[in-house]
Amino acid sequence: MSKRIAFIGGGNMASAIIGGLIGQGFAPDCIDVVEPFSEARDKLNTSYGITAQAQPGAFLAQANLVIWAVKPQTFKEAALQVQPHTRTALHLSVAAGIRSDSIAGWLGTERVVRAMPNTPALIGKGMTALFARPAVTAQDKDWVSQVIGTTGEFLWLEAEEQLDAVTALSGSGPAYMFYFMEAMADAGADMGLPRAQAYQLAVATFIGAGELARSSGEPPEILRQRVTSKGGTTYAAITSMEKDDIKAQFARAMHAARQRAKELGDEFGGA
Repeated sequence: MSKRIAFIGGGNMASAIIGGLIGQGFAPDCIDVVEPFSEARDKLNTSYGITAQAQPGAFLAQANLVIWAVKPQTFKEAALQVQPHTRTALHLSVAAGIRSDSIAGWLGTERVVRAMPNTPALIGKGMTALFARPAVTAQDKDWVSQVIGTTGEFLWLEAEEQLDAVTALSGSGPAYMFYFMEAMADAGADMGLPRAQAYQLAVATFIGAGELARSSGEPPEILRQRVTSKGGTTYAAITSMEKDDIKAQFARAMHAARQRAKELGDEFGGA
């Protein structure tokens, strides 16, 4: 990774990737960042020694890879400002919903990769799905894999439309986990535990269950059944959830997230 990387947008996801790169030995002086908000620029300087720029400029022409970490609604405007400087670069977008057709059109290049990471990338525990347009070479994909690999796990998809499902599953997924932790901690507190202890128990349970699922290699329904003795306490809880159709409601929520990802592409991905 001895090339130059430019980030358009310097928020949390950009910071996660920058932190991963520097942690793996990538030189901070080989990283450029365009970030309009002074607070975010100051944070990048304090955390990583990077002097971010408020506006794009000719310095971007040095970038071999441009990583787009902007909000979907601002992507087009930013792309049109950056495009004159970066036509020969490889481009990697982590913006939700914005399709590669739109990105390629705005930037005047077919070397575009789309990614859907999630926020555990901030601590090197992320899960990212990637899709490459046909013009992206095997060498390009290898480099993107190295860059994203600094933030956790990743996988490559064959079809771009699958990214909407990924957005609903792992992209938005951490929020679901936090929501369930919140519910478990609230219920624990209602049952007489100090809230801090209830939260500690909830977090540790999620971490432990996740690690058990990863290490066992068995499907979740088998792992669940092993904890659910007929007539026992877990059985009572699962029976209550099934009566309330929790699994179907959760699936509907994920479909709503996928639909919103599609809408973002339609709404902000025009020519």
